[in-house]
Amino acid sequence: MTIAQNKKAFFDYFIEDKYEAGVVLEGWEVKAIRDNRINLKEAYVVIMRGEIYLIGCHVTPLGAASTHVRPDAIRSRKLLLHNEEIAKLIGKVERAGYTIVPLDMHFTRGRVKVQIGLAKGKKQHDKRDVEREKDWKREQNQLMKNKQRTRE
Repeated sequence: MTIAQNKKAFFDYFIEDKYEAGVVLEGWEVKAIRDNRINLKEAYVVIMRGEIYLIGCHVTPLGAASTHVRPDAIRSRKLLLHNEEIAKLIGKVERAGYTIVPLDMHFTRGRVKVQIGLAKGKKQHDKRDVEREKDWKREQNQLMKNKQRTRE
């Protein structure tokens, strides 16, 4: 079940590989995520000391959060991956010029997971080509619908 998506990632990057990672969360964060109070738009993934962190993911705390907990809405959250996957990601990012972006957040068997993508940035002309292709596909579908209507 998808909680939040980062549609801007597909517009700004070519996604090469996708990985599913667990997220280290606090109790109030899980409750807020279940209530759909999350934003992935400005989030990004960094590698620090051989570990992978999700930074800039905004989780709005619930109004009825506990009184003894001071919620930090945009704290960095550690992502959980296998060591081989982390090593592969570190190699690609450091040598090949890739970046890691969060694509979506979802539930898998009751646990919150983040799908991250190994991505290369798109140039401006690439973005225009994608838009042009979408417009052409939309126009083709309209033409096909009109053609079928005239036959009937």
